[in-house]
Amino acid sequence: MAEAKPSMFESMREFIFGNSIEIDMPERIMRDVRNEQNRSEILVGWIQLILVCIFVALYSLSPKMSAPGAFQAVPWALGLYLGLTVMRLVASYKCALPGWVLMGSIILDMGLLMTLIWSFHIQYDQPPSFYLKAPTLLYVFIFIALRALRYEPRYVLLAGGAAVVGWMALVAFVMFSNPTDPMITRNYVDYMTSNSVLLGAEVDKLLSIVVVTMVLAIGLQRGRIMMCRAAMDQVAARDLSRFVPREIADQIVHSEEKIMPGDGTLKVATALFTDIEGFSKVSEKLQPNELVGVMNAYFGAIYEIATRHGGVINQYHGDALLIMFNAASDDTDHAVDAIRTALEIERVMAHQKFGNGLILKTRCGINTGEMTVGTIGAEDMLLFTVYGDEVNIAARLEQLNKEYGTYVMVSAQTRDAAIACDENLFSYKHLGNVVVRGRSMPTDVYGVAEIGDKSLK
Repeated sequence: MAEAKPSMFESMREFIFGNSIEIDMPERIMRDVRNEQNRSEILVGWIQLILVCIFVALYSLSPKMSAPGAFQAVPWALGLYLGLTVMRLVASYKCALPGWVLMGSIILDMGLLMTLIWSFHIQYDQPPSFYLKAPTLLYVFIFIALRALRYEPRYVLLAGGAAVVGWMALVAFVMFSNPTDPMITRNYVDYMTSNSVLLGAEVDKLLSIVVVTMVLAIGLQRGRIMMCRAAMDQVAARDLSRFVPREIADQIVHSEEKIMPGDGTLKVATALFTDIEGFSKVSEKLQPNELVGVMNAYFGAIYEIATRHGGVINQYHGDALLIMFNAASDDTDHAVDAIRTALEIERVMAHQKFGNGLILKTRCGINTGEMTVGTIGAEDMLLFTVYGDEVNIAARLEQLNKEYGTYVMVSAQTRDAAIACDENLFSYKHLGNVVVRGRSMPTDVYGVAEIGDKSLK
């Protein structure tokens, strides 16, 4: 069944505000967005505090033309604004301010600014129309723009709406404060050179406030959609790194082009296969929930060792692991790091106990060579992995440990690569020249130990 076409209203809304988010965002993502907005409110508070300090400084330096003892509205307005700003800033550090508090503070902010502008005619002993030409009106746009820091259009619209209502009230006060002389003129020169009121100029100011508010609100709505999508992508990438190695997740996220099946590079890397000795017998003795707990602890221990030496766990298969070096991330000493990882696994697993006192001795096979690092699978279901004959050899060496009574076995290629880095790191014992399963050519295999380790005879 064909999908219904969007209505003209929906098409126009999409054109103006951008494509909406089609799915509800999970609460954990919304929580991240709200936390970012709360931090923005703190920034708004600091900027407003700077503004009120500027107001105080300007008032202190400006001449006072009113009669001595006359009521001074400016200090009261500035004092209220300063107190409100400090209280809101302190509260924003302690908790997330609810919407009604923010809306109320926006109206109060704009009301105090309008009161400040209104008081100019008193301060300078001029008719009310005097304040309509005060440049302080420009601060209205700053107040509106400040609300854009939260990426919530409703607060921008409220600030703009409050500014329009406030300025209309100021204009109305001028027109009706003296019914016998509304001071309205149509002459632009009179408007500029006297205290006359030009209604067209006031309409221009109101239109400017409305247009700036609408443009900001539209931009914010489009930006908010992009921000929410970015937050979802960030969380998805963070979650992805829990299912695939972080290095691979970074490659996927930062790829310039869409990753397709078969995309990959040929590079010299080292593969380390691990497998638990006698795992079938171990699993028979455990309940499924106990087995899961044991394996999670075991994999956690292996992960800690591998990542410390620069390895990336590429695959889990039952109790077996494929750990790669110089595949997902560059590692010039990949052969050395793989051997160090295997020897530490052997040492740790010989003594560490899991579950109800289980010892999970682990066999390791290591091989170095050219491997393809990339993706395989269908276009909509990919697996990022390494493949090639050299990977298979590492798996075969792991199995050969059983025949030779060893726990770490390396190929000649790995041995040569490690010696090329530093010949004084490990001691090697030639175990034989064997034809591993799946290959026709024989392979030299070696046992390996740290220099000075007497276990390798």
